[in-house]
Amino acid sequence: MIQVRLYRNGSREEHPDDLRVAADTMAGGDGFVWVDTIEPTDAELAAIAGMLRLHPLTVDDVQHRHERAKVELFDEYAFVVVHPMVLRAGDLGESEVFAFVGPRFLATVRFGGDGFDGEQLERRWVRQPELFHAHPGGAAAYFLLDEIVDGYLSVIEELEDRADELEDVVIGDTLPDGTRTSQERIFRLKREVVRLRRVVSPLRQGLDLLQEESGTMADALSPYFRDVTEHVIRVSELADNVRDLLTSLIELQVAKEANQLNDTVRSLTAWAAILVVPTLIASIYGMNFDVMPELHWHLGYGFALVVMLGSAVALWASFKKRGWL
Repeated sequence: MIQVRLYRNGSREEHPDDLRVAADTMAGGDGFVWVDTIEPTDAELAAIAGMLRLHPLTVDDVQHRHERAKVELFDEYAFVVVHPMVLRAGDLGESEVFAFVGPRFLATVRFGGDGFDGEQLERRWVRQPELFHAHPGGAAAYFLLDEIVDGYLSVIEELEDRADELEDVVIGDTLPDGTRTSQERIFRLKREVVRLRRVVSPLRQGLDLLQEESGTMADALSPYFRDVTEHVIRVSELADNVRDLLTSLIELQVAKEANQLNDTVRSLTAWAAILVVPTLIASIYGMNFDVMPELHWHLGYGFALVVMLGSAVALWASFKKRGWL
């Protein structure tokens, strides 16, 4: 379904969702059009492309989806691909938004609903009307990117908190739940951080491109886009820090498991040594030779038992003192 929103003289007009009305508004030059659609059909996408005169390559990108985050500039519009993200129920949700931004229009094609709130985006326009009225296309692009990058900040801060929790778990040898080992949780969290880092990294170059070479973005919007760029850099740096911390936690976890294995092997070796001497004595007396020292001595049996027990106790005390047991 295609949703069309028209804005004229700073206010939203009530109207049917009709692309012809949107085209007339754009042709008049006194209004702004926002065309929004979720998972459009080929016919709906073709209708939007025809109205906005979109380049066939950008339409092809939308149809094939799963594009890397990027910004491409064309004569009459800027093509922006972003991936909003949000943490829900412990998992990282991701959607895909294709945005076409012109001086008098914004067209968003969305796949998946995680991390993008159209109503929140429109409320941003209301809170900063002077910016939207003066530069509607550039302001719409700024609000869109700023909302998504703010979502990245919320996500990375939550992932950072989880990493700190895992650090306490690994160092303190405690597991808050019994369903996952700490190592599994570290790998899952690291995978989510890498996903976020992969989505955020290309945006910095795209934002620079919008500011430097796009005719859609007025010079007055440069401070706002620089602010978004700073947020992108912050998200990237935090993601790198969290990733490094998780890598260190994995190494620490492996080292601790290796130490535990060494302790186990050392304990088993110590107990095996304790049993060697009594076993040796018992094996000698079990050889059934007729001529053997103390074989017919009436205290020989007790003497052998005392020697075996004494040697075992002495070895146990020696290993205990060294910390092997």
